[in-house]
Amino acid sequence: MNGRSRMAWALRAEWTKLWTGGGGTWWLLFGVVALTVAVSAASSALTFPDACPRTGCLQDPVKISLTGVAVGQVAVAMLAILAVSGEYATGMIRTTLTALPRRSTLLAAKAAVVTGPILATAVAAVLGALAAGRLLLPGNGFTPEHGYPPLSLTDGPTLRAAAGSVLYLVLIGLLSLGVGVMVRDSAAAIGVTLGLLFLPLLLFMIPDADLRTLIFRVTPMNAGLAIQVTRDLASWPISPWAGLSVMTAWAGAGLLGGGLLLRHRDA
Repeated sequence: MNGRSRMAWALRAEWTKLWTGGGGTWWLLFGVVALTVAVSAASSALTFPDACPRTGCLQDPVKISLTGVAVGQVAVAMLAILAVSGEYATGMIRTTLTALPRRSTLLAAKAAVVTGPILATAVAAVLGALAAGRLLLPGNGFTPEHGYPPLSLTDGPTLRAAAGSVLYLVLIGLLSLGVGVMVRDSAAAIGVTLGLLFLPLLLFMIPDADLRTLIFRVTPMNAGLAIQVTRDLASWPISPWAGLSVMTAWAGAGLLGGGLLLRHRDA
């Protein structure tokens, strides 16, 4: 079997396993959309322009509308982790490695198969979140008269935030897949991934401002979600694309670490 045939076989096998694992894949993908849109809609419904002191900050309706991405990523992480850790729990990984000894091909196939559904679901979730924001924010005072034009993908910063949020969710999936390969246990891998994402939110407890800024710039969620910022960019510790690049580096490191451990240890 040549390299192309081997990869095609691996993709078919991984695709079959993803969709025949007890129905959890459908529920998790539904959860990505439901959580993202619901939390974003709640954020849009409960935020008012005057909630922010006029001299203190500038409300960003695009970022408000995409608030749910930070919650929807939990379902993305679970989907990616279960795509690999479930095989270790059942012992099927031994059968998989017997049929496909080339472990780099196996990991590449898993990454490709997980990325496809996450990408499609992320597009639906982000578009739904923006639609909710476009519908709800004007009722709270986010109107052209107050300096807030309707949300539209024809606006460059809004399109960048939307596309970047989709890419962010895909990268979360790849990072989570790498962690799942490294840790192998579902519960532990989910705990590690969510800790990596959410523990840095406790930055406010760090008294040193320079250290807070540094941690913000190098942690995956804080840096990655900077891609959603469309107003007052100078006040953020990291620029949108630089932040997404940090998230990309984390995803790459996760896959690299998972690949090295998958290659050099027993199943």
